[in-house]
Amino acid sequence: MKTYSFTLILAGVDAITSAMADALYEAGCDDSTPGSSDGVVMVDFDRDAENLGAAIGSAIEDVVKAGYRVARVEIEEAATVG
Repeated sequence: MKTYSFTLILAGVDAITSAMADALYEAGCDDSTPGSSDGVVMVDFDRDAENLGAAIGSAIEDVVKAGYRVARVEIEEAATVG
């Protein structure tokens, strides 16, 4: 497995709260760092998976499980960490 780095931008929220961060962690996003800036909530992931699609798919499932929607995915050019 490799570690893939990417960011999920959440829809319908404009600031991260401690309750949101707790819900994300409880839903399986313990490999992420949530944050917000200028009304945009983002969740940065470093997720282990067989491929980038599996990493992103499982992260989206976890975010939805926490009760949030994903607006878009942002991927750096070098998405594989190791």
